[in-house]
Amino acid sequence: MTISTLTSTEPDVAPVLPTRISVQPSATGVVVEMLDRGDFLAPRLLSIDGARVRIALVGCCAMLVAGDRLELDIAVGAGVELELVEPSGTVAYNARGGNASWTARVTVACGGVLRWQAAPLVISKGADLTRCITIDLAEGARAVLSEVVVLGRSGERGGALRSSQRVTYAAAPLLVEELYLADPELRSCPGILGDYRVIGTVAIFGHRPDTLPSPTATYLAGPGALARVLSHAAHTIEHEMDQWWQAWHR
Repeated sequence: MTISTLTSTEPDVAPVLPTRISVQPSATGVVVEMLDRGDFLAPRLLSIDGARVRIALVGCCAMLVAGDRLELDIAVGAGVELELVEPSGTVAYNARGGNASWTARVTVACGGVLRWQAAPLVISKGADLTRCITIDLAEGARAVLSEVVVLGRSGERGGALRSSQRVTYAAAPLLVEELYLADPELRSCPGILGDYRVIGTVAIFGHRPDTLPSPTATYLAGPGALARVLSHAAHTIEHEMDQWWQAWHR
């Protein structure tokens, strides 16, 4: 009798430990139900004021290198306002033929608010990063996000980035966006990035502002708006993006 043994040729993949945050309403205002450290980020409670909570996302180690799989789960309860603070930026390092991923999953209940002014994300030369953000807003919920993506450190052209963002409001699509910036030659074409390497974005979801703060801003088909600016250096857009943030984050 011959006994055959089947063996997998797939490499072993260590399970991912996501960072988990859950803030929910309570009789006194808010309760932090979950504040779980993940493989790469440790959430730190900064303050609670009534139904308002401030939480910092603190890096646990050097990231992102080849093989890193950062995952972040966030739940904001009804009537709760959560502000996320990032003390330092994130750098995707040279992957040397490998790749990394960054994934965030967010849910906001009716009357809840998420404010997330992210620190810059830098895509170093040789990096290969896939980033995915999904935000599910109940009817009456709101989210305001600000982000800066920098393709390359000083003197670098920058590696590959594939970024997707999916936002739903009351179970209906509000924003579906794919940014394919993996090919330096393609993204340098006119009508894409040209010779710019910095992308700044401020977006509001779940609320349609009365006015747009910039000619580069646009209303979404549903309740929301998005403003975006391109630049050669991150510091040159800080003032403009801060103005947008102040106009929309309240």
